[in-house]
Amino acid sequence: MLAALSGIALFCAVSFFSFKNQTAFCANSISCIHNLSAQVENNAIGVFDGQAIIPPKINLAEKPVKMNVLGATSLSGEKHIYVDLNDQTLYAFQGSTLVLNTLVSTGKWHPTPPGDYKIWIKIRSTRMSGGSGNDAYDLPNVPFVMFFANAQVSEAEGFSIHGAYWHDNFGHEMSHGCVNMRPVDAETLYDWASPATVGSTTHATAEDPGTTVSICQKVQIQEGTTPVCVE
Repeated sequence: MLAALSGIALFCAVSFFSFKNQTAFCANSISCIHNLSAQVENNAIGVFDGQAIIPPKINLAEKPVKMNVLGATSLSGEKHIYVDLNDQTLYAFQGSTLVLNTLVSTGKWHPTPPGDYKIWIKIRSTRMSGGSGNDAYDLPNVPFVMFFANAQVSEAEGFSIHGAYWHDNFGHEMSHGCVNMRPVDAETLYDWASPATVGSTTHATAEDPGTTVSICQKVQIQEGTTPVCVE
């Protein structure tokens, strides 16, 4: 798939690409084109909302990988991430137990598509760019990236949950389609979510499939039960 996309890099650079003879949105043009390995650029300058942004420095060797640190190890049940678009809130559950509740920022310039997804790859750091004109962005060292997809929204469209260092307006729509989190919260979720982190790039497998991500207009939560999406 990546080889097929490499010849259309220029088209995707303005946030759209041709995939299987269709025109589709590309939430992150750099990763949509070719770069699905960890990328650290500590001397680069980013751009967001017309402003120059200095990204935080990342050292991949700084500390050992943490695994499944969110919640008690005795918890049972399937892991599931819910994003409430109305309230701009992310919830992480294991079974019927809430283990994380935090404000996020979803799509402003392009909507974050509702649906049920699976995390298919986790990347410790990558560069993201897209948009056009005043909405253009180019951001190195985007941390703790969890790409998600399903049968309707393909991997090639580049939607993800990730840390965002270029704004602190969480609780309000701020993205081009992805789910922005405070970096500290994104790190916690990244370490907890499946597949279990191995190195700086981790692919889901049949033996270790990715955590389900449900993007909902509204998440209905009742104590002692698993949440449900409501219209």
